[in-house]
Amino acid sequence: MPDFNYEALAETGQRTHGTLTANNEREVMSMLDGKGLFPLRIELSRAGARIAKGGRRVGSRHMATFFSHLADLLRAGVPLLRSIEILERQSSNPNLSGILREVHIKVADGTTLADALAAYPRAFNELSVSMVRAGQEGGFLEDVLERIAVFTEHQEDLKAKVIGALAYPVFLALTAFLVLMILVVFFIPMFEPIFERLREKNELPMLTVVLIGVSKAIVSYWYILIVVIGAGVAGYWQITNSDKSRYWIDSMRLRLPIVGGVYLNFALSRFTRILGTLLRNGIPILQSLKIAKDSTGNRVLSAAIAEAAEHVTAGNKLAQPLANCKVLPRDIVEMISVGEESNQLEKVLLDTADALDKRTTRQLELMIRLLEPVMLLVMALVILLVVLGLLLPVFKMSRAV
Repeated sequence: MPDFNYEALAETGQRTHGTLTANNEREVMSMLDGKGLFPLRIELSRAGARIAKGGRRVGSRHMATFFSHLADLLRAGVPLLRSIEILERQSSNPNLSGILREVHIKVADGTTLADALAAYPRAFNELSVSMVRAGQEGGFLEDVLERIAVFTEHQEDLKAKVIGALAYPVFLALTAFLVLMILVVFFIPMFEPIFERLREKNELPMLTVVLIGVSKAIVSYWYILIVVIGAGVAGYWQITNSDKSRYWIDSMRLRLPIVGGVYLNFALSRFTRILGTLLRNGIPILQSLKIAKDSTGNRVLSAAIAEAAEHVTAGNKLAQPLANCKVLPRDIVEMISVGEESNQLEKVLLDTADALDKRTTRQLELMIRLLEPVMLLVMALVILLVVLGLLLPVFKMSRAV
């Protein structure tokens, strides 16, 4: 339950302040009335406001542990309410513990587990909620919870691999930027008085003139650059929150050379794994498609899969509508077609997900191997230009002497 800060008036006329834990303001007023206090002000505390807005974000590792332990408790015959209460007490994450306390109250009041989890979207994503709802309706909640835990751990492992692979290139980029800033901000202004004679004769090389201009701009107007960068980040954040802009951005991600293919494989891996898991647990294909389409993380793919699902409703197979959308690769569509013809679609989908993961890992490793020498080359060229800009006037002056 969220915490409420209150200011109240006692019977003696003295003002009192404090904090109470309750479901809503009405309960707080009842509790104050029982203490003989007249409420003057009642408001959610900061922690309570966070819970009311959907709670704070919880790490994927904690979520995977929660779903796995909940599945184990339910399989052992522990009632749902008791299981949530146990996990709330055992959780080492204070954010998750507070959210589970609220979920326990909602479920105890008659709310389904899926609806209770849906109230906290920053902790439980739409895909997890949809799978829990399907598991409750189909009577295999324990299996679904275990699948969510496995899927969450799998996604976290992939994310860790990506971050680990990008760590060195990012370090190179930051090092290059730092070295460049030191040269531009500190070294170039030290050489400027030396080049003054060449400037008066209009013999200063153009590269040196450009470097001096850039150095002066950064040193004199650094705060403007910070404002511009901040405004750009804020503008990008606003644009990406728009549905139309996000659709366009997702479309551009798929069209990027090399990177687009890796991104597409990641998205298709999630889709095929979730769809295969749902079909294996006996969920009808239409409902499975409705749940799995949101797992791609890409609005273009989700729209294409939703359109394909409409044709499946008309009695067609899944492979042909997916081929018509022209978003999924031809080999993936062919594998789905083979799975439908052999009546082993769920197995083929899971095998496809494993194959996509391996392919993506190889592509990512190749990209990183190519990226490292390219970044080193770019760093060397940029620093070479700065050094040349400083040395060319020196050579001119030495020849004049």
